[in-house]
Amino acid sequence: MTLPLFTKPIITLLLDIEGTTTPIDFVYNVLFPYARENVKPYLAAHLLSSDLNSDIRALIDANAEDMRRGLDPPLLKVAADHALLDDAVAYIHWLMDRDSKTTALKSIQGKLWDEGYRLGELHSQVFPDVPRAFERWRQQGKAICIYSSGSVLAQKLLFANTEAGDLTHYLSGFFDTNIGPKKEIESYKGIASELNVPPSEVLFVSDVTGELDAAAGAGFETLLCVRPGNPPQPPSAHPTIQSFDQIL
Repeated sequence: MTLPLFTKPIITLLLDIEGTTTPIDFVYNVLFPYARENVKPYLAAHLLSSDLNSDIRALIDANAEDMRRGLDPPLLKVAADHALLDDAVAYIHWLMDRDSKTTALKSIQGKLWDEGYRLGELHSQVFPDVPRAFERWRQQGKAICIYSSGSVLAQKLLFANTEAGDLTHYLSGFFDTNIGPKKEIESYKGIASELNVPPSEVLFVSDVTGELDAAAGAGFETLLCVRPGNPPQPPSAHPTIQSFDQIL
C-alpha cells in the first residue's frame, strides 16, 4: 500500500534513525553494549585529548544539573581540571541505564563507535527498503537528511558502515541534539531554517509520535514508521507506514 501524495511537493526528507532506518535491536543489543563495555579503556587512553576533554567538561555540567534536579546521579568529582576516571565511567553508565539523550554522552558514544568501526568490530544495519528508497529519492531530486539524538559523528558512521555499503553519499544533512531536543517545536523550526526550506516542504519520518507532534507543530509533513520491534505508540493523526517503499 502506498500513501496519498502530499498537498505540497516534498523537497526534503528528514529521517530518524532508531526504529526508522535501523532496527532498534541493533542499537540496544549491539551499539549500546559496545559503548558500555569499552568506555573505561577508551577514556583512559584519550582523557587528555582536547576533543574528549570538552565532552568531559560538558558531562560535569550535566552532572551538576542532574544533582540540582534531585536525580541522585553518581557524583562526578574534578581533579586538575579532569573528572576522575572511575567517576566519569560511573556517571556515563548511569546515563546509559536511563537511555539519556545528553549531548555529551552522545558525543562520547560516537567516538567509541568510531573506534569500533575502524577496528572492524562494528558493522551497522539498515532495513532492506532504505538503500533503494535513498536511490529512488535521489533520482527524484529530493534531499535526504538525518535527525537523531545520536551525535552527527555517530550518524555518519552508521550510514558509512552498513551491510549494504556506504550510504553517506545519499545524505545531504545531519542534525543532532545540538539543534535542540527532538520533542520540541523550535528544533524543527531550526532545521528548516538551516536547510533554507519551507517547513511544509519537509517530510519527517520517525517511530515516536512525540517527535512527530513537534515536527507537525513546526509545519512539517509527518509519517509514523512502524517497524518490527518498535514499542507501540499512542493513537495519533500521523499517517503510518511499515516501509519506505510506501512513500511516494
